[in-house]
Amino acid sequence: MNPIPVTAAAGAWGVEGSLPLLAVVFVAGLGTGLLFLVSLVAYRRRRSAQYALISVAVGALLARSVVGAGTVLGVVPMPVHHFLEHSLDFLIAAVVLYAVYAYAPGSVGGDAPPE
Repeated sequence: MNPIPVTAAAGAWGVEGSLPLLAVVFVAGLGTGLLFLVSLVAYRRRRSAQYALISVAVGALLARSVVGAGTVLGVVPMPVHHFLEHSLDFLIAAVVLYAVYAYAPGSVGGDAPPE
């Protein structure tokens, strides 16, 4: 059995050189970049861990757009694309959930009625 070269397998996806897909990724990158700048400004004003975590999560979203553009342009192979994108998805979810859990009003054990 002969293994399929990675470049042949990635090319079978048909995303390299797709102008419509590149346009979508470009617009998403512009929007996410703007949101990232807003999150950095908010962090600079507030200087709190909550705002830093939000900036990290939005920065990871921006990184997803960069990886997507790299894939469409043929710089990032499809297997690497999938690994990076799903890793960034996990990072975003973990950071947002941690921010909600760690900085929510009250505490997890604080719901018991006072005696």
